[in-house]
Amino acid sequence: MDFFLNQIYNPILTAAVAGWGAAQIIKFILFFIQHKNVKLERLYGSGGMPSSHSALVCAAFATTGRSEGWNSPAVALMFVIGAIVMYDAANVRLEAGKHAKQLNRIMTRLLDMDIDIEDKGKEFKELLGHTPLQVFVGAMLGLGIGAVIPLL
Repeated sequence: MDFFLNQIYNPILTAAVAGWGAAQIIKFILFFIQHKNVKLERLYGSGGMPSSHSALVCAAFATTGRSEGWNSPAVALMFVIGAIVMYDAANVRLEAGKHAKQLNRIMTRLLDMDIDIEDKGKEFKELLGHTPLQVFVGAMLGLGIGAVIPLL
């Protein structure tokens, strides 16, 4: 069994999944503390504190640096991918969430005015992106996990 596990173990993927999982669990716990309500979607959904996307890419980045060497092309690639993911989370997806919130408000007003609308009652998901703080905390979580995983 050890031989088989050694053949399939990939520290970079393990760190990435661990970073994502840790962020999602923290997100779930923080939501519960704040709202006194269990919402299973917080275990797999996007948005919120901390950014699981940032945790995933930063854990993969740190583990790649530790295992492949900090001057390797793989580290450069992971840095670029991480920068794109974190920029997207804190800018593009955050703005898309703001647009969804406004569209939902407009839809509610139209429904209140009894205007016939296709897809009545279907709301756009508003929690899509992250604030810069949420991205930063996710990144720090991922870097910490990525620094530890290769040592295990």
